[in-house]
This record gives sequence, C-alpha cells and structure tokens, in this order.
Amino acid sequence: MRGKGEDFEHYFTPFPKSKPRFGMIHTYLRERSFEFMTSSGLFSKSRIDLGTRLLIENMILPKKGHVLDVGCGYGAVGLAAAAFKPKLHVFMVDVNIRAVRLARRNAEINSIENVTIKRGHLYEPVNGLVFNCVLSNPPVTAGLETVKALISEAPSHMASKSAFQMVVKSKVGGKRLCRILEESFGNVEVLARGSGYRVLKSENTG
Repeated sequence: MRGKGEDFEHYFTPFPKSKPRFGMIHTYLRERSFEFMTSSGLFSKSRIDLGTRLLIENMILPKKGHVLDVGCGYGAVGLAAAAFKPKLHVFMVDVNIRAVRLARRNAEINSIENVTIKRGHLYEPVNGLVFNCVLSNPPVTAGLETVKALISEAPSHMASKSAFQMVVKSKVGGKRLCRILEESFGNVEVLARGSGYRVLKSENTG
C-alpha cells in the first residue's frame, strides 16, 4: 500500500503540476525482463517498490478473461499480468493523466498488446464491464474512504468466483482493510507476506 510522501499531491491528482523528470527502470519480474519509463509526479518513480513487487510475484491470475488493475500508475502490475497471461485482456485505470500516458508508453516498450488503459477515478472508466480478477496497490494517502470505496465497490464489477487481490503495508491499516474486505466479500486470506507487506485476497462468491 502506497505510503505518504511529497509526491502524493501529484500521483493521486488528475493533472500533476510538477515538471516531468523522466527515468527508466530495468527489472525482472517472475524471471521476465521489463523496462518501465517513469516520471516525477508518479508513485515509486525510481524502482518497483517492495509492495508492488510482492503483489506481482504472488498474484493469482485466471488463464483467460478480463483483469482490472485499479490505480495502475506507470503500469507495472497490469502490464506484468498481461505479459504472463497473453490470453487475458487487462484493463488498467488511473486518475493521473501522466500515469496513463506512461502506462501506454510502457505497453509499447514491452511489446504488450492485450491491454486497454483508461484515465478516471476507480471503476468509473470501466462501468458495465465484468472482471475475472481485480488487482490493486491502493493509494492509501488518498484517504481511507477512497480505499474503502475501491474495496466495497469491487464485487459489483466482478464475475462469480473471481479474485480481488491487493497489497497493503502490514503496519499501516492492514487489520482495518482486512475487516473491510471481510465485510465486502465475506472472506479474506493472506496470500503472501514479505518486506513488511501483505498481499490480501478475497473471492467474490456472489
């Protein structure tokens, strides 16, 4: 779960005011090479943060269908999912226009075509679509109400027996978000732990 920092005003803002300073991350995720163009005004611009990496390394993906990455940033989670499972179509959304532009550029850099990237708040850009999996590294600094909406609104956008998976910092709201997941889905489990983070998973049984 994303921590507080000076970039918060920018990375959860539709139109960042900071001057873009671009960089490039070269990394391996599940033993596959990726390159991500990043910029100031975006979350974790200098490296794939430990929480995002834990989610990517442990996320459980369906073999086919639609997957949603909510709050995609420059695209690490959604693009990794699309690369690992080419039969999936991955939708990626973010409120930040700079993030959306870089996510689209990173899809091109990594030759990933099975993605659709849209700008907007939470589920608004994908209303009417049904997903077989929802993934998120939630913007906790946007406030608990935003994160709670991300969780509580998810089931209405998900197919039966689909999985909602999110990474949280264990000491920053981990127990509270577990309760919200339990209230929203009726179940929650810890899929993975590491580096002070947890990947939480709930199944939509409706």
